[in-house]
Amino acid sequence: MANLRDIRRRIKSVKNTAQITRAMQLVAAAKMKKAQDQALAGRDYAQQLNGVLQDISEQFAEATHPLLEKREGNRELVLVISTDKGLCGPLNTNLARKLRDQTSPEADYVTIGRKLRITLEKLSRHIVADFTIKDPVPFADARAVAKLVSKLFLEGKYDKVSIAYTKFVNTLSQQPEVVQLLPVETPTGYADATDTNEFLFEPSTEDVLGAILPLYVNFKVFQALVDARASEHSARMVAMKAATDNAKKFIKELTLEYNKLRQSAITAELLEITTAMKAME
Repeated sequence: MANLRDIRRRIKSVKNTAQITRAMQLVAAAKMKKAQDQALAGRDYAQQLNGVLQDISEQFAEATHPLLEKREGNRELVLVISTDKGLCGPLNTNLARKLRDQTSPEADYVTIGRKLRITLEKLSRHIVADFTIKDPVPFADARAVAKLVSKLFLEGKYDKVSIAYTKFVNTLSQQPEVVQLLPVETPTGYADATDTNEFLFEPSTEDVLGAILPLYVNFKVFQALVDARASEHSARMVAMKAATDNAKKFIKELTLEYNKLRQSAITAELLEITTAMKAME
């Protein structure tokens, strides 16, 4: 059985841990609010952009662009967005499982975030490039990533480009996703009654697509990045709160054990004193 000194040391250690996890919880909560606002702010714009692209594709089905080209091969490039730091629950583990189930074992990777980059390196997977993204996410950083994967696709090095990231649902729920980025798939279910819309493009439909499609790819990468960042901070805040609560519960249990041992020690001392006094009578 542990003595009183050991229990005091354990209580002090757990209290120190609780202070650290509490501080990390507060930091994550502050970052979480900014990241969530950034993730949610772009969804209306994404919906409108999807609607415009759907309108164009439905009314000008003959329009073509290299970013729309569907290919028969199976050479796949996957953009993987994970976290740089841990202590965010099963976030990266769930994404790694989704990545394994929905991508080709022979795929190449572009990574953002060191956690899954390290995992892929251990599995001897080919990593084409690795990016470091600031917090909060700048659109310019997303554009640089989108430019690289689009370039590799247009050069014919890959037949398909996918994004693996964690979609932000709410503070308590984050969903791992693997979605196709290239070739661009025509969105559905976004535009309003397109039969009533009439478009006139100058100089041509292809030129309009040439402007919209790169923007669409850029913004899709950006939205995946801000969703992943919001998911990271939310998951870390929840994990650190759970760790703090568990530490407080453990402190209560240790304090109760300490008081029981202390009471037993006092009782034993009283019995010894009483026994000695009776012996002296």
